[in-house]
Amino acid sequence: MNTSETENRVLPFGRAQALLDILRVRFEQHPRRHPGISWQDVLSRLQAQPQKLWTLEQMETSGGEPDVVGQDPETGVYVFADCSEETPSGRRNLCYDRAALDARKTAKPQGSAVEMAEAMGAALLNEEEYRGLQAVGEFDLKTSSWIETPADVRGLGGALFADRRYGRVFVYHNGASSYYGVRGFRAAVRV
Repeated sequence: MNTSETENRVLPFGRAQALLDILRVRFEQHPRRHPGISWQDVLSRLQAQPQKLWTLEQMETSGGEPDVVGQDPETGVYVFADCSEETPSGRRNLCYDRAALDARKTAKPQGSAVEMAEAMGAALLNEEEYRGLQAVGEFDLKTSSWIETPADVRGLGGALFADRRYGRVFVYHNGASSYYGVRGFRAAVRV
């Protein structure tokens, strides 16, 4: 990424402060998502990496309601993930990736989950992360979310998605080029 792209991904002071206020309030309202983690420590990390605020704003404005859901024990990196009750409303009706989008001959969706996540500076949750998110709350009770798909599954034309039904987390498969009004994706960013 060149310097001008990086500069464009730093929020102006007022927007950064407004977002930090939203994140702090959400953090304080949901302590179960991040036991033993201090907001001051998270804030320090965010202030040292202002480009991550740009990504978090992208997650927020597309309906993701990002919050801290963990910390890597080896690196100390904090993990933010979309904690909206249902898959983010601004990120639905997407096929899985660019290859799936290109493969559709008719009725193409507006984009793909993988590309949108990358454009936001984030990544799709993998299965382990998705299950970890479900351990701190109940998400996707009416919707579903594309998750990172292993190369062998993707190579055969499929992609994985997950949801929560009947008190359980389910991981399913579908053709990567499929898209639905109730399927989007949840993103994660590491700070």
